[in-house]
Amino acid sequence: MNRTGSLYAPGNSLFHRLDGAVKLVLFMAWTVMTYMFLDLRVFVPMLVVGIALLVTAGIPFRRMAFLFWLMIIFTVLNSIFIVLITPTFATRLTGTDTPVIPLGYNTINSETLFYVLTLSAKYLTLLPITILCIFTTQPSAFAASLNRIGVPYKIAYAVSIALRYIPDLTEEFRSTLNSMQARGMGISKEDGSIAQRIRNLAAVVVPVLQSALHRIDSVTNAMELRGFGTQKRRTWYSGKDMEPLDWTMAVLAVVLLAAGIWLKVQVLRGFWYPFS
Repeated sequence: MNRTGSLYAPGNSLFHRLDGAVKLVLFMAWTVMTYMFLDLRVFVPMLVVGIALLVTAGIPFRRMAFLFWLMIIFTVLNSIFIVLITPTFATRLTGTDTPVIPLGYNTINSETLFYVLTLSAKYLTLLPITILCIFTTQPSAFAASLNRIGVPYKIAYAVSIALRYIPDLTEEFRSTLNSMQARGMGISKEDGSIAQRIRNLAAVVVPVLQSALHRIDSVTNAMELRGFGTQKRRTWYSGKDMEPLDWTMAVLAVVLLAAGIWLKVQVLRGFWYPFS
């Protein structure tokens, strides 16, 4: 956890300088673009641009390692399940069947392998923009931006608190887990059966949840004592006006989304398989 008490990683990259509301617009446009298509020709350029932006942001890998590996593991497991459970699924999309790997109960075809590759690229395309939005945005500045575009400040402040306390809860979970392991209760393979390890993990999660609820109660009481929510409007210490760069990127996001919709309707309508 950094000294700001949040996931924010200080820097001076393009994404660091953007307004929080603009980042939200970019994220939404990027997400809609990703889910509209099932075409590797779209995902590869988007993934390259996303990785380039992520590299220029200068976020230390150890800060985003958990989210990175979580997405990688999810993508790999999802691909394995698709291939093993529906080894000829992509035949419905392409109308062709090219057997490649026999399984005994069925045969994996090349169409499904290419479909899995396309789907994995689809999920991974979302990873860079998600990391950028999370790790380059100060919670207070993001809340102020949300409030400026019309989000009620109570909701904006709730988002700010959630982003601020995620690292605290993560650190507390690790501390509790280390304490339990020091007392001989672990969750590794050598510590018993799967059922026993699940019970041990539950013994770690319960006190962390209790601590989280206690924090929520403390913050709620402190906010009530200071009269939070009694006024219709509030000011923000981290609030700032949108700059020309923000407006430019917001317009660019809308233009790219419109171009993506046109491509989806007129050109790239379905699953792209180059070998049919």
